[in-house]
Amino acid sequence: MDNVLLNKEYRRYVGPVEFYDIVSGLQFIILFLLGLREEHFLLDIGCGSLRGGKLLIPYLLPNRYYGIEPNEWLIKEGINNEIGNDMINIKKPSFSKVSDFTLSVFNLKFDFILAQSIFSHAAPTQIRKCLSEAKKVMKPTSLFVATFMEGNDDYKGNKWVYPGCVTYTLNTIYKMCGEYGLNCKKIDYPHPNGQTWIVIHFPENESSILSILYKDKLKEIFNMKALEDSLHTCKERLSRLESHPYVKVGLKIRRFFLKFKQHFDKIYNKK
Repeated sequence: MDNVLLNKEYRRYVGPVEFYDIVSGLQFIILFLLGLREEHFLLDIGCGSLRGGKLLIPYLLPNRYYGIEPNEWLIKEGINNEIGNDMINIKKPSFSKVSDFTLSVFNLKFDFILAQSIFSHAAPTQIRKCLSEAKKVMKPTSLFVATFMEGNDDYKGNKWVYPGCVTYTLNTIYKMCGEYGLNCKKIDYPHPNGQTWIVIHFPENESSILSILYKDKLKEIFNMKALEDSLHTCKERLSRLESHPYVKVGLKIRRFFLKFKQHFDKIYNKK
């Protein structure tokens, strides 16, 4: 990755900078596969420096993207460096800097809600507030897509943790959603930071969710996690192979001849 991009504070602030564009793409893809279309209204909770917004704002029709971000400077940097004011003028997204998960601030109901890497920093009281507020702004068919850091223990604190992460068991997340009359499904979909994807919805929308998640083609896509694990295994095997003494010698000889060839090519081209 370009060193200039690596040094961008607005990118570093929202997570590992080397994954900035990857997480951006993953957010758009999962929303699109779950049915997001240009006419839908989307609420992006913790939109940060528009890591997801840089793709979502151009895609959605004007006045369809709504972002909540307490750190106003992140939004400004995202606009200046990732989107540009011309796109803002065309698409007319709306932003709020509320910091207490008051999602009704826009007085709208949304087709999709996104909370990427929010529950991974939030206290139980904050997650419950978010779910309570989400229910108020969801339509009967709305989908709330979120990630959290799955672990064996539940975070017991009452404060937002950043830049560190907190963990919850999947069962705890299910129970929290149930407290507000919401259902929750885990999605096997990749995340470079190892977070778990979930989709939250009203119980009456259950059959619709299942039909989306278990279509043959989508099932293959949402099983990318298995492919990702296989790729990791292959990389480990390759690493062990490359560490073998004979292979090391072979690679060293190969590098020597490649360097020699490049040097010879330069001399030949000068002639």
